[in-house]
Amino acid sequence: MRGDEAKNVCPGINLVQVPVSRDKADLNVYRNAGSEVVAILSTKGKCERASIDEVYLDLTDAAKEMLLESPPESSEFTFEEATKSNILDLPSDVGDREENVKAWLCRADANYQDKLLACGAVLVAQLRVKVLEETQFTCSAGIAHNKMLAKLVSGMHKPAQQTVVPSSSVQDFLASLPVKKMKQLGGKLGSSLQDDLGVKTVGDLLGFTEEKLQEYYGVNTGTWLWKTARGFSGEEVEDRLLPKSHGCGKTFPGPKALKNHSSVKSWLDKLCEELSERIQSDLSCNKRVAQTLTLHARASKENECNSMKKFPSKSCPLRYGTGKIQEDAMKLFESGLHDFWGSRSARWSITSLSVTASKIFDIPSGTNSILKYIKGPSSNASTAILDSSSTPELTPFVVHEEQCEPSSIKEECDNSISATQCRLIEGKGAPKKLSKVQGTGSILKFLSQSQPAQHEKRNFDGLICSHQGPESSSGASVAEQHGRDNINTAVDHSSGSGDTWMLNVEDIDPDVVGELPLEIQR
Repeated sequence: MRGDEAKNVCPGINLVQVPVSRDKADLNVYRNAGSEVVAILSTKGKCERASIDEVYLDLTDAAKEMLLESPPESSEFTFEEATKSNILDLPSDVGDREENVKAWLCRADANYQDKLLACGAVLVAQLRVKVLEETQFTCSAGIAHNKMLAKLVSGMHKPAQQTVVPSSSVQDFLASLPVKKMKQLGGKLGSSLQDDLGVKTVGDLLGFTEEKLQEYYGVNTGTWLWKTARGFSGEEVEDRLLPKSHGCGKTFPGPKALKNHSSVKSWLDKLCEELSERIQSDLSCNKRVAQTLTLHARASKENECNSMKKFPSKSCPLRYGTGKIQEDAMKLFESGLHDFWGSRSARWSITSLSVTASKIFDIPSGTNSILKYIKGPSSNASTAILDSSSTPELTPFVVHEEQCEPSSIKEECDNSISATQCRLIEGKGAPKKLSKVQGTGSILKFLSQSQPAQHEKRNFDGLICSHQGPESSSGASVAEQHGRDNINTAVDHSSGSGDTWMLNVEDIDPDVVGELPLEIQR
């Protein structure tokens, strides 16, 4: 029941409230608790964090090692928690249950696959006990030969229990399972199976040949359905302890629905503020950068008979900084609302909003913040800016030690401190000043020079990108030395023989930037 409903029938109930931040549930405590559990589970094998409180473990290697060194049947002592396992198709008489489980785990005549499962059951039981001892959290688990089956049975016996799927039990287990319970069959594909083929359970799929399923759904999907009905799944466990995306959302049921732009903007600002904090934390702690911002919403049209049309999800490149994320999210909402409702000024209501940062990648080794190469008023200026949460408009991006890689020349120059120009350093030659770039010439003609770079003057109000000539011994070492030499000092360039020229960022043709490789555009 919902909290208020429970209080009506039980006025003395003690309801536990999760922490609240920005007028919504704050799951950081829960998220961090999940990380504690993952840290313990990952000690035994490849670990894939699937959600805030769910992981997949590949214990194949650990089970094989146990089978060689101390198989369950040769051990006088069977781990007590493992004997409490639930094994499909095994008699579950209360009196003899644990003895029956122990006998199954220790069968000397079991086939190799079931022996591996027995070792897996012992390993998982040990891990669950360790999690309980170190964190006071309980876990439930499913143990099978693939991710699909393990996921299906992980919630069969709760709380704090584990379920094992022997190979001989797979067909009977799947036969009566509703098709909608299967992963990837809960949506349109599952509905099509029910409506077009009359498939109600996974077992019903066994009546169709692989060729017939391919005829209806294509080669790949047809083959996948045929294998799924027989319990086969080739999906491997990914070695990933960190989430693939960060998301923040809020629902607005019934009278709480949002019905104007100001209320939507107010909530989007809160959600984006939280999202910005989380991706900044990921950047600081894990050296990872998110690249795509996506907005999802659920909406309805007032006084509209057919309001089944979904509010379209919208995405754009993610710009770091709370203010920028808030601005982009509102633009995405406006775009989605236009597609959802058109240009008509009629009433609508939003019942759900969420923003997601995805396409997260590790920062390559040998990279630093652009601030390392920008002279500040003091040697501590860069550190203060990087660590401050009060500068949401700062867009961090990565500069490789060997070359400058701005995500957008105009964008980053506009966001450098008091930046008004982007200065590029060329090799020897006559000074030249570009007033406007015509056409769509390649940006490479401005970056690739055969002459060695001279000492560069670094003004505080601009960003300087240098391209090292062939005589440079090491791009990385030059860049590092360059950063050190210019942290507090600007070298006078007026008397040098090097060629310095200015490029007004307003004159850069966007099509030129579009020619750059994607990693440099970012």
